Amino acid sequence: MGSLMKAALGDAILTSVWVFSAPSMGVFTTIIASFIGVQARSLIGLFITTIVATTLILIFGLIGKLLGGASFNPSTTATFYAAGLNPGTSLISMAVRFPAQAAGGVGGAKAILQVMPKKFKHFVKGPSLKVDVKSGAIAEGLFTFSLCFALLWIILRGPKNPILQTWLLSVATVGLVILGSGYTGPSMNPANAFGWAYVNNWHNSWELFFVYWIGPLIGAILAARIFMILFPPPEKKEKKA
Repeated sequence: MGSLMKAALGDAILTSVWVFSAPSMGVFTTIIASFIGVQARSLIGLFITTIVATTLILIFGLIGKLLGGASFNPSTTATFYAAGLNPGTSLISMAVRFPAQAAGGVGGAKAILQVMPKKFKHFVKGPSLKVDVKSGAIAEGLFTFSLCFALLWIILRGPKNPILQTWLLSVATVGLVILGSGYTGPSMNPANAFGWAYVNNWHNSWELFFVYWIGPLIGAILAARIFMILFPPPEKKEKKA
């Protein structure tokens, strides 16, 4: 139980810092694009965003390792569990760690709202539902499915270079965020969505639970199951005596 509580605390800390730091991707993209004389909303601007996101994810990967394998996204945790890639995870551990991640999301959202300069306040916002609830849940599920499937492919079938892996994941994430901007945001991270829903006072709504928790987690689990069917792991050869 002690190790589980330690893991949950690590998740809460990492998620809090992630939600706090995520808006900086838009801020740094704007600053860098302005410095080199291009529009932030351009192909070059998108490339800058992927580089900033890659740097941020690499940093958080290191922080997660220092915190004993902490995670800031319930969706990816569910994907790794369903794919059998994280034997240390169980349904009980997720039942403890997911609320901790959600609490961390609240802390991160509240903190960044207090310190973000006014001229960059438009970057400090969470996902928002722009379609009906059913369509939103399907959309968020599909976007999360795509992200988690891409994550598994990049890690298990993609390049071995960790920096290139992270950049490809950043490209996939940025692309999905752009595609989903007219539907759900999207978040593809229930803990992040809960944090912003809490500060905007709709955290106890059915819309949040259905669209930003049920949809993504189903998408994450389906991504793992379908990936393992399409790309089964090689069978281990038994050593002859």
